Amino acid sequence: MQLELALPLLMLLAIVAGLVGALTGLGGGVIVIPALVLLFGVPISDAIGVGAVTILASSSAAGAAYVREHLTDLRIGMFLEIATVPGALIGASTTVILTHASLEPVLLIALGVVLLLIVPGTISRRHVELPEGVQPDARSRRLGLRGRYHDNVLDRDVDYAADRTSPALGVMFGAGLVSGMFGIGAGVFKVLALEKYLRLPMKVATATSNFMIGVTAAAGAGILFAAGFIDPLVAAPVALGTALGAFGGSRLLPHLRNQTVRWVFIPFIVLLAVESILRGLGIA
Repeated sequence: MQLELALPLLMLLAIVAGLVGALTGLGGGVIVIPALVLLFGVPISDAIGVGAVTILASSSAAGAAYVREHLTDLRIGMFLEIATVPGALIGASTTVILTHASLEPVLLIALGVVLLLIVPGTISRRHVELPEGVQPDARSRRLGLRGRYHDNVLDRDVDYAADRTSPALGVMFGAGLVSGMFGIGAGVFKVLALEKYLRLPMKVATATSNFMIGVTAAAGAGILFAAGFIDPLVAAPVALGTALGAFGGSRLLPHLRNQTVRWVFIPFIVLLAVESILRGLGIA
C-alpha cells in the first residue's frame, strides 16, 4: 500500500496509537511499528525510526497534562533516566550494527519471550488498586522519592513512596536498550519497574513512564536520524496523529481506576510479545 494513498488510515492508526500509549505508558510505537511494516511495507529499520518520533510526540502531548494533574513524578523519572539514557544510546547504536549483520530476528524473539514472562506477575496484581505496606529503601529516603496525587475516582489524596530502587535501575537500563534498539519506547519495562519494583500506584507509573519514554527516545532518535532511519514524510503525519491521540488519553486517565489501567496494559504486553516473536521468526 502506497503511503501517499493511505495517509487518512495512517493518521487514524497514529491517533489510536497515541491514545493507547498515553493510557498505558507504553508509547505509540507498539501499534505504529507493526502497522507500518505489515500494512504499508515500510522497512523495519525505517519503522523503528518513525516509532522513536511517535514516542516523542506521545510523551510531549500527554506529559504536560499529567504534570498538571500531579500524576507524573518528575523527581523519580529523572532519577531513573540515569539508567535509561545510556541504555538507549547503546541500543540505538546496536540497531545500526545489527541491521547490517542480519541478527535482529534473534533479539526480537528474545524480547517477545521476556515480555511474555512479565504477564503472569502483572495479572497477579490485577485486583490491587493501591500498593500497601511500602517500605522505602535508604536511597529512596535520601533522595526524597515520594509524592502525593489526588485520585479522582477514589476522591482522596494518595501518598506514595518508592521502594527497591536498585532492581528498578537495572530494569530501566534494559528498558533503554530495548527502546533504542526497537523504537517502541520500552514503556512496558518502565511501567514494570515503576509499579512492581518501586511500588508506585499504576496511574503514577503510567504517567511517569509517559514522561520518561520521551527523554529516552530523544537519546536514541538522533542516532537513528543520522543513520537515515527516519523518513520525514512518514514521521510527520504519524507524529501529528499520535499527539492528538495522546492528548485524548491524558484527559481520560485521571478518571480511571488503577485496576482498569492495568487491564488495558496487559493485552498490549501480549500483543507486543507475539508481534515481536512472529517478526523475529519471519512470519509477520
